Amino acid sequence: MVTQSSRNPALTERLRMTRTIALNFTLDVIMGGVAASMAGALCGGMPGVRPVWMPAVAGMGWIAVAGWPFRIFQQHWRFAGRSDFWRLGCACVLAGMLSMGTLALGGARDLSFSVVYALTVFVFMAGARAGYQHWRECRRGRGRLSDGRIILLGGGEVASRFLRLMPDRGRQVVGMVVEGPQRRPGRRLRGVPVLGQVADLARILSDMDGGGDLLLVVTDPRFRGERLSAVLHVAQETGTQVRCMPDLSGIAGGQSAPLHPVRLVDLLNRPPLPQDGGGIADMLRGRRVMITGAGGSIGSELARQIARHGPAELVLLDIGEYPLWQVDVDLMEKAAEVPRHLVLADIRDAARMDAVFTRFRPELVFHAAALKHVPMVEENPCEGLLTNVTGTRIVADTARHHGVKAMVLVSTDKAVNPASVMGASKRVAEMYCQALDAQARRGGEDQAMRCVTVRFGNVMGSTGSVIPLFQRQLERGGPLTVTDSRMQRYFMTVSEAVGLVLQASACGTGAQAGRLAPLLCRGGVFVLDMGTPVRIVDLARQMIVLAGLRPDRDVQIRFTGLRPGEKLAEDLFYQQETLQPTGCPGLRMAIPRTVDLAQAANIMDALTAACRNGDSVQALDLVRRLVPEFVHNPHGVVAPVPAGRVDVERNAS
Repeated sequence: MVTQSSRNPALTERLRMTRTIALNFTLDVIMGGVAASMAGALCGGMPGVRPVWMPAVAGMGWIAVAGWPFRIFQQHWRFAGRSDFWRLGCACVLAGMLSMGTLALGGARDLSFSVVYALTVFVFMAGARAGYQHWRECRRGRGRLSDGRIILLGGGEVASRFLRLMPDRGRQVVGMVVEGPQRRPGRRLRGVPVLGQVADLARILSDMDGGGDLLLVVTDPRFRGERLSAVLHVAQETGTQVRCMPDLSGIAGGQSAPLHPVRLVDLLNRPPLPQDGGGIADMLRGRRVMITGAGGSIGSELARQIARHGPAELVLLDIGEYPLWQVDVDLMEKAAEVPRHLVLADIRDAARMDAVFTRFRPELVFHAAALKHVPMVEENPCEGLLTNVTGTRIVADTARHHGVKAMVLVSTDKAVNPASVMGASKRVAEMYCQALDAQARRGGEDQAMRCVTVRFGNVMGSTGSVIPLFQRQLERGGPLTVTDSRMQRYFMTVSEAVGLVLQASACGTGAQAGRLAPLLCRGGVFVLDMGTPVRIVDLARQMIVLAGLRPDRDVQIRFTGLRPGEKLAEDLFYQQETLQPTGCPGLRMAIPRTVDLAQAANIMDALTAACRNGDSVQALDLVRRLVPEFVHNPHGVVAPVPAGRVDVERNAS
């Protein structure tokens, strides 16, 4: 039988809180009565009072009245901290003052009873709370991982926060390892000894004889990237498990969040970047927004983040039924109030796209639809060119014809110095959108559609990327396949990539567009700051370590050679370009070569015709006319990485 309270979580929570307050009130009032009786016994009775039971009744009344202003009856005993004990002390002092006033009104002059009563009731109540906390720690600690020894790694402030907010694990802490020379070994923090610096971690863990009961907890969320990778390596060698402190918001309200394992995203060498939430909200709020490729990794995350800013409508377009259904189910749970429309359509079908734009009249278009798998597009070059080039042109032309305010093209680092058909096709798409945008801005047409291009590298965990592949191979016990030991890529989380895409869109269409106009008129392309490139073999080793295994021992890494169209390293911009700052953290602007819009349209007409006829040779020749730097690598031949390419990228940032 389903009760009313079980159907109403808010009512259930109120009932639970009412029961807690009633229980706390009863226990505290009883302790107030016992404390008054004991104070009377110690002081030879309560002045001016004859009945033996009267001190107990009076003591219960005093603590009942004094406790309400300080909300001591609403305290959660198991989470009572320093501030709670301070309020408890103030309530006991007020109870003592009430007893003094009561006795003074009765003509008593000896007020020692009130002082003894206040002290006694505080000892009783504080002792009850501390005893309850200790009992819970002992009870919860048995039979769990926290029964082992814990070493904290991080600064003193965050370590102190861990000890204060996670008392159930605090008693297992045997020491802490700090960064910097601010705390020398031998000193103590909240009773916990400092064992040494991070550089001494290997020696410390060896001396502790880790085994299976030693747990290293990283308490500083800023401790990540290469430093965290080095800690994982040391911990693996000594058999020590590594966990990270949870987000403190998970501890609020009496809910203690568990320690979580190190995540792959924690190993990225990049700090989180702030965003201009106001500019993004102004761009999206109340607008009709269309997302092409809405079922993909980028498209679905775009839908989720855009839905948070209150668009008037979301039009989700994809050619795949199942991925489109998946993103709709997700939005139904997270943003049910946002009106949305699911459109099954092929962006290569001009008539269908015209009908979609006519029906829904979008004001903003985010174009994420593309074929992105490099070897698959190499095997099917005409299909890749039709989707990535012709499809992009159809979406852009249709959007401009229907008065769309702005279109955002999601591009890739593979468009720079392309070696694959996929990369070259995205570069052609970039060039067409550049030409459209430059024409509109140079002509001073305020109502003309703005075309913003955003370029970035690999997204962690995206469909068809290397990380899901490694995860599947790990589940089978290996080996993990890497094409080349020198292979390196830029990586970014999907949420951060999409957040910066929205930031770039706001910069290219909002208030900052005027300041960036000289660059945009020259065909400027927004480039996300991807941080430092990651070697794929290092990524494979890190994933093996995170799985609790040892590379080359428990799981092998096998090198398979480059696949068709692949390069050892990707670029985010051309070497002859100078990246320009945009004023937005994480965003820069490149000024790649542009082409005349009419010239690009003529070549793309011929390109589309060749692809529809299945003539891939002619199609690729036409691509080279637009992208002369396209050096096709259809057989996966290893080409030397230009000297200083990565250094140029680092210096530009």
